Amino acid sequence: QVQLVESGGGLVQAGGSLRLSCAASGSIFSLNNMGWYRQAPGKQRELVAAITSGGSTNYADSVKGRFTISRDNAKMTVYLQMNSLKPEDTAVYYCNAGGTSGTGAWFDYWGQGTQVTVSS
Repeated sequence: QVQLVESGGGLVQAGGSLRLSCAASGSIFSLNNMGWYRQAPGKQRELVAAITSGGSTNYADSVKGRFTISRDNAKMTVYLQMNSLKPEDTAVYYCNAGGTSGTGAWFDYWGQGTQVTVSS
């Protein structure tokens, strides 16, 4: 069993910053790609940013230059630093992680989601 625990969401004014964290735990042999997705009311879940185990990153065009994804492999934690936040960034943010469990099985898990609200 793998658990992803997110933290760091909240309410912030436009132009402000937040930092999200997602810690993985459980029967994990290796973590591969980790990422952050978001889902606004009435919209589909979309990729915000992703990072490979080697540190390569990928961002949605809407957040490039404002958000930074990083990871600490020793802590099995992925972070999302969000700067210059806009009201349109308001959404529930979900952590996603894929890898290999202690039994050798592939897994792909989601966190419970954390609300980010940006007021204008």
